Amino acid sequence: MVRVSITPRRASVALAALTAVLVTGCSGESDRPRPTPSASTVTAEPTAADGPPAADPAARAAALIGTLADEDLVGQVLMPYAYGSSATKVSDGSAAGNRSLAGVATPAEMVAKYRLGGLILVGFSADDPTAGNQATTNVDNPKQVRELTTGLREAAGKLPAGAAPFLVGTDQEHGIVTRITDGVTLLPSPMAAGAAGDPALTEAAWRAAGAELAAMGINMDFAPVADVLATRSTVIGSRSFGADPKRASAQVAGAVRGLQSAGVAASVKHFPGHGLSATDSHKDVPVVTQSRKVLDGTAFPPFTAGIDAGALAVMSAHLDVTAIDPGTPATFSHKVLTDVLRGQLGFKGVVVTDGMNMPPAKRWAPGEAAVRALKAGNDLILMPPNVTQAYDGLLAALRDGSLPRARLVEAVTRVLTMKFTLAGTPAPAMSTLNSPEHRQAADALAAGAVTVLRGSCATGVRGPVTVTSSGGREKTRALLTDALTAAGVKVVPSGGTRVHLVGYGDGTADLSADAAVTVAMDTPYLLAKAKSPTLLATYSSGRASMTALANVLAGKSRPAGRSPVPVSGLPATACGN
Repeated sequence: MVRVSITPRRASVALAALTAVLVTGCSGESDRPRPTPSASTVTAEPTAADGPPAADPAARAAALIGTLADEDLVGQVLMPYAYGSSATKVSDGSAAGNRSLAGVATPAEMVAKYRLGGLILVGFSADDPTAGNQATTNVDNPKQVRELTTGLREAAGKLPAGAAPFLVGTDQEHGIVTRITDGVTLLPSPMAAGAAGDPALTEAAWRAAGAELAAMGINMDFAPVADVLATRSTVIGSRSFGADPKRASAQVAGAVRGLQSAGVAASVKHFPGHGLSATDSHKDVPVVTQSRKVLDGTAFPPFTAGIDAGALAVMSAHLDVTAIDPGTPATFSHKVLTDVLRGQLGFKGVVVTDGMNMPPAKRWAPGEAAVRALKAGNDLILMPPNVTQAYDGLLAALRDGSLPRARLVEAVTRVLTMKFTLAGTPAPAMSTLNSPEHRQAADALAAGAVTVLRGSCATGVRGPVTVTSSGGREKTRALLTDALTAAGVKVVPSGGTRVHLVGYGDGTADLSADAAVTVAMDTPYLLAKAKSPTLLATYSSGRASMTALANVLAGKSRPAGRSPVPVSGLPATACGN
């Protein structure tokens, strides 16, 4: 597989020069009806249509921007969602949703009308704490996703900016936030990777997952989560690699390298660090009260590691960071995004907002919110609650001068440079999905994660096993039952050595006092209250994690993980690893 050299810092000189040239405006010609061009124009350099394309992504971005009108520039910084599982054929309900959102019936029409630079695919997964702002679902299976992304690209290819690859993004974090779950290789959660503690395993697994996204036509992943879990945040939870900034930093860098070697842009999130507050930004504005010293030493290192690993994007968060800009959510804070993220941390790539349909961003109308976010330093506006209003608001602000043209051109340049960078890696074939090689990478990461927090390292169980679980987790019980059987352990409906599974959202009432083994399949905090003589953690509940757990219970492998978060009264591992 071809590895892409993706370092946003390299484009900074070209970006500065381009902005200086293009602040006076841009216009171009097309064989389709043209929007109103900018008030003034510049002579553009030859574009790809005039000869061989420039090899340098920043140069290609510069050439393309010289041909674009105001409407095209605005469209390139918008990345909404749409209703429907097809680009051109949707149900009546999806058509109604799209008309309410953007005044069109289909995703392809939305792309065409608003000259969009990208679209995010949304969906649902079990226990997903982000489900509240997922208004629809676009994902059913890999074949459908590939057909959808192909249709979106066909629509985008007819636009004046069509020479640049269309961005298709999604939240494929693995673990509890995983949009595409069927027919693909599912990795254990980031917290499981943190427990395994081997960045090489993380990089290999995320490279496999990235290749599968690319095969389906997805070239941007809003992952990995770089938030250090300094609180018991349930909205972040096992989405984080852990509570130790140094160990989390190594994991974030591994995930970034893995994704981007497959030609998928990583977007490290949620800057400046959602793990420092337990409040859910899908419901309210979390207030981060820690000192600047704590931010520098705890929250920022994983983001710096992701940037140094070449991350093409960073996601800003709807957080009120009192030590930097009290009262202003970071998404709308010039001090946070421009002074700190770009100035202090040196990030030169694309800054993308968290969902603008979340309550903290909806304190303003969609147009004003989009303008404020762009002026603060964001380059890509994600999931505006009304595409028409966001687009019209940006265009009006550009033309009346309240949105400086230089800021918009700078943002579009970063977006296009990222797109042309991604174009350097060919997409793998669909046959790569859920391949034995990819499953092996997921299995290795899951095997390294299993942790014993109480009991013997030799945790093999004797006699038949009975698997129970809280919360009606029949699918997970079935996965473990099958894996135990494959490992040579007899499973019986009742009367055997009881292995009890607990997971995301479970409370102490879901613990079983008479279980011989209690297993935490999400954050391990609940194990502090468990009475079982043996306590294990997998941090994840997918096939790979249940296979790894079965091998430990069968005595075929050693639980070598270390809890990446502190659990009251328990060691990080009882194995002495």
